[in-house]
Amino acid sequence: VQLQASGGGLVQAGGSLRLSCAASNHAYLMAWFRQAPGKEREFVSTITSSPRVTYYADSVKGRFTISRDSAINTVYLQMNSLRPEDTAVYYCAARVGRIITSYMRRAESYDYWGQGTLVTVSS
Repeated sequence: VQLQASGGGLVQAGGSLRLSCAASNHAYLMAWFRQAPGKEREFVSTITSSPRVTYYADSVKGRFTISRDSAINTVYLQMNSLRPEDTAVYYCAARVGRIITSYMRRAESYDYWGQGTLVTVSS
């Protein structure tokens, strides 16, 4: 599975951005992670294919919304009320096979990764 992320950019605090990630093939699980300068990669959100279930990191819950269009194998991350601490490189990730819920937030559970897209939130 090849992943191509897009949609990053510079936005002021309180603004919005929408990230997209197009996959070359269907994946059961598609997720977004992020890595800020000097920090480890962290889980942001993930979505299953069927049934459609979503999970979020506490830090983005209520502000970010993940969705997917299975017809075109694309996952989206709508980011609202952005904060300077959301500044990071955002990576999309995919896993073809099913996995138990408790493992869905772990980076090592994902087999394929996109190249990353930079989101910068100015104060």
